[in-house]
Amino acid sequence: MPRSETPFTGGCQCGAVRFAVGRLGRGSICHCRMCQKAFGSFFGPLVTSFDVTWTRGDPKYFESSDKIRRGFCAQCGTPLTYEEIGRPPDQQVEIAIGAFDDPTVAAPLIQVNMADKLPFFDGLTALPVRTEYSPGWHEFMATLVSHQHPDHDTEIWPPKDGFPA
Repeated sequence: MPRSETPFTGGCQCGAVRFAVGRLGRGSICHCRMCQKAFGSFFGPLVTSFDVTWTRGDPKYFESSDKIRRGFCAQCGTPLTYEEIGRPPDQQVEIAIGAFDDPTVAAPLIQVNMADKLPFFDGLTALPVRTEYSPGWHEFMATLVSHQHPDHDTEIWPPKDGFPA
């Protein structure tokens, strides 16, 4: 069950950019080619967000068209926003669902731009699931040290004493 208290927080993978959202609107999956490229994925998962505050750092922007700009972290490249160019500061912002600390707060309710949907998309959940791993995989994973920002706000990042946090 997703948490419902506000603010809803999140940020990029490295922690250089963090945000808080006061209210969430409708979550969506956008299949347009621009979202596919911006997210490096089959679609762009976005949620309409209100009362957005950047609590650490600020996104950099790429104008993907004459009407839309996309915010991202300049340090790690995490996609963060989809916004109308010239929008008033108090207008909603579409924020990447995966950038939230708890992405379950913004389950998609609609798909848009179906003309660009990749032909194999509907069959993805029917793909076989890998349950066996090559020898040494579990040992390798046990030694992995993540430099990813944790899924909660931190006073400072990266930690002064290094990783892990």
